[in-house]
Amino acid sequence: MKIVEPAQKGLADILLGSLGLSGVIALGAILLGVVLAVVMVWFRSRSAGSEHYGPLDR
Repeated sequence: MKIVEPAQKGLADILLGSLGLSGVIALGAILLGVVLAVVMVWFRSRSAGSEHYGPLDR
């Protein structure tokens, strides 16, 4: 029976892996922010022409 040791990861490999995961999370957060901003602007532009006014619009 032969035991094979796993390849050792160096510090550079660990840093690249963590930066990759952080980059994916940051990109997802930016994308979610852009999508929410577009939806909010679209919703506000649709309701701007309606006759519905809030309590501060008098």
